[in-house]
Amino acid sequence: MAVLVTGGAGYIGSQTCVHLLEAGKEIVVIDNFSNSSPKSSQAVREITGKDFPLIECDIRDEEKLDEVFSQYDIDSVIHFAGLKAVGESCQKPLEYYDNNIGGTVKLLSVMRKHGVKCIVFSSSATVYGEKHTAPFNEEMEAGGTTNPYGTTKLFIEQILKDLAASDPEWSVSLLRYFNPIGAHISGKIGEAPNGIPNNLMPYISQVAVGKREKLSVFGDDYDTPDGTGVRDYIHVADLADGHVVALDRALSVKGCEIFNLGTGKGVSVLELVNAFQKATGVKVPYVITARRPGDIATSYADPSKAERILGWKAKRDIFDACRDTWNWQKNNPNGFDD
Repeated sequence: MAVLVTGGAGYIGSQTCVHLLEAGKEIVVIDNFSNSSPKSSQAVREITGKDFPLIECDIRDEEKLDEVFSQYDIDSVIHFAGLKAVGESCQKPLEYYDNNIGGTVKLLSVMRKHGVKCIVFSSSATVYGEKHTAPFNEEMEAGGTTNPYGTTKLFIEQILKDLAASDPEWSVSLLRYFNPIGAHISGKIGEAPNGIPNNLMPYISQVAVGKREKLSVFGDDYDTPDGTGVRDYIHVADLADGHVVALDRALSVKGCEIFNLGTGKGVSVLELVNAFQKATGVKVPYVITARRPGDIATSYADPSKAERILGWKAKRDIFDACRDTWNWQKNNPNGFDD
């Protein structure tokens, strides 16, 4: 039996594939490569010494999805595939709703057709919106999202909750994670966004490697200790570990469960920049610019439920993440194009 990993060639997906294979799982990966590269999956093979099918497939292509489920013995899905840039979602809401929500509905329809009723969903802390004060916990009511990206995650969560409520055979794990950073310790896989990065860490590392002139810090007038946005930065390897243990639980427990995956600590933009400079010895010039649409001031997790029920806790710190990011970036200044 195999795990279907949608978006499995992406940043978090490829890292999770490594951990799934190292845990002895069989995997099948699909990706449309809109913001990823098949070379990341080749790197996963090199790291693990294990092979797996890699299929170019868009989750909105119901016919192709049906072929994949017919060809392989799939018993569960980890669903990463989706557009994920906050700012872009404010400019292209229809594209985000079509891809993220429409694609997920088609995926779930094909899963149901083939009797596959176990899914781990890549959700986001953005579903908590602006109405709560950090640290966020799973008992807080989701909603009040500030951008279409977050709203797609919120709606997909509701769809999955409704699906689990309608059929007791479904196992759904909603993983609300915060801000993934870092890279595989080997330096073979890391974050390699197409075009201008939408996330902070790859922008920092691209400035450090000389690919970009300076970092734009979006706002220094938030109600935070240094005025810059505060986030919960979690090492992507810890995040991958969380998906493996969440999948194991979902394969044995029916119903819908929600877990935060974060460190429980807030770090500001400037604190992350300083941590990167200390970890690498490389200067990162930056300039303060206007706030970015859809951003909130402070977001960090209460991850105690994941520790209590899944036995999961973040093990790596900001220094580890900065070191591993730089190890990836300095050896691959153009990402997988190198």
